[in-house]
Parts: sequence; C-alpha cells; structure tokens
Amino acid sequence: MQGTVDGFSYGIVTPVAAFLMACLGGALGLRCTTRSLRHRESFKAGWLALGSTSIGTGIWTMHFIAMMGFSVQQAPIDYDRPITFASLGVAVVMVGVGIFIVGYRGATALTLVTGGTITGLGVATMHYLGMAGMRLPGRIEYDTLTVALSVVIAVVAATTALWAAVSVHGFLASLGASLVMGVAVSGMHYTAMAAVSVHLHAAPAAGAAAATTGSLLLPMLIGPAVFLILAAVVVMFDPLLVMGEPDWRRTPARPPYRPGVPAPRHVPSYGEPANWTARPAGRGSRRSVPRGGHRSQDW
Repeated sequence: MQGTVDGFSYGIVTPVAAFLMACLGGALGLRCTTRSLRHRESFKAGWLALGSTSIGTGIWTMHFIAMMGFSVQQAPIDYDRPITFASLGVAVVMVGVGIFIVGYRGATALTLVTGGTITGLGVATMHYLGMAGMRLPGRIEYDTLTVALSVVIAVVAATTALWAAVSVHGFLASLGASLVMGVAVSGMHYTAMAAVSVHLHAAPAAGAAAATTGSLLLPMLIGPAVFLILAAVVVMFDPLLVMGEPDWRRTPARPPYRPGVPAPRHVPSYGEPANWTARPAGRGSRRSVPRGGHRSQDW
C-alpha cells in the first residue's frame, strides 16, 4: 500500500524554524573558524572544535525540526533514539574533520575541496542515518537520482561554507554567508525528502502521526538547542569575534631589509603604546634609543 506523505504538516512553521536553526549554527561556526584563523595565538583547536560542533548541531537540529512536519497520513511515525543521536555524532565529527583540515592546512584549493567534500558527505550521512532511525509499519524507498542531487548540494554547500569561513571578514559579511548556508542546507534537506516514498504493510488508524512525531522529537531537540544558545553567548562575549581586532593591535607589514638603508621611523597612532625606536646596528652606529630618553654610549 502506498503511503500519503506530507512534508509540511505544520505549514510554513517548521521550514522557517529549521532554516533559522541552520543559519544560527552556520553563523556560530563561521565566526569561530574565522576567530581561530585570524588570531592563531589563542587556543586555536578549541575555537575550531566549537565551530564544528555548532555547525553540526545546527544542521542536525534543522533536520529534525523539519522532520516534525513530516507525516504519513495512514501510519504513525516513531524514532529509534540511539540511531537518531548517532546521526548527531556523525554530523559533528565529519564537519569537524573538514574544518580542522582547513584550519591547519590553509585555504588552498585542495584543502577547500577536500574539507568541503568530507563535510558535505557528513551532512548527507547525518540526513540519511537520521532517516534510517525512522520507524513505521512499512518501508522507505528513495529515488536514486534525487539522492545523488542532494549529496551534490551538500558538498557544494559545505565547500562554500568553508571558503566563506576563511575569506569573509566582518560581522555583517559572516551573517550574509550564514544565510546563504542556511538556504543551501535547507535546500539539501527538502531535496532529499523529495526522493522519499513510503510503502506500508498495513493501514493503521489515521491521525496519530503528527502528535507522535512532535512528542518524540521535541524532547530530543532541547539539548542541542541549549548548546547552540550557550555557544552564541560565548561568541557574543568575545569582542574579537564581533568587532574584530583593533587597527593599532595589528602587526604592520615590514618593508624588505636593505643593507645600509635606515629603517623608517614609526609614528605611533592614538592609543598605541610607545615602543623603542630601532636603528640599524653597525660600525659606529648608536644602539636602540627609547623615545624621550637619552642615547646610550657605544662601548
């Protein structure tokens, strides 16, 4: 018996909520990755781990919020909890592998393609593993071409997200990149769901599917949603993530050294601490002289 599938049982509510969660996870992940790349001296591995966990959790939460709107009119839907949470672990680990590759190997074309492919396959694996945890009196079948298209969308979206993490600077630019990432992840999800068809073994009482799905998934979403909120608090309390590094704290580019040519004098900007004026060492030259002080004699 062919089941009647409805992916929008709650109308536009679940797609919009799922999109916002994907954007939140993407924004946090992009900002944390940017933080680790631009400020390498401050616990780089921790920021990369927080970024990958935020992206993986955001995508997983987006998937199951969207699944709250999925129903089969002739059958109730249940979920296997170990498989459901295993899909969360797969998402975090594989997204983390891709982000750590880019974070430690640099933003070359090879690393972006490698990291994006691994991350995209992780997103697709999370989706179909989560679908494998669905329990209903029948079997779920997939259209092969649509499944392949969803995997391609996941890989392209992940590669674009990694490129944005290393190339896009500034809060507003990262926000725009996270919106694009949310659209791509949501598009991947609903493309994959378009490949689904359900064949039922029997015809249970109708009307129990929506209530069962919502009551099962909502408690499982509380923990990941709380984590995303806490990660957002961490990001908001780090001024380097929101405002960027002050200009006077950035290391100025040094001109190439030329023998016999004195180094240019550096005039400190407002708020910059005074430094020692370096003079080239050599025969008959003076040593470093502090600003406003006395010259030391050569010995």
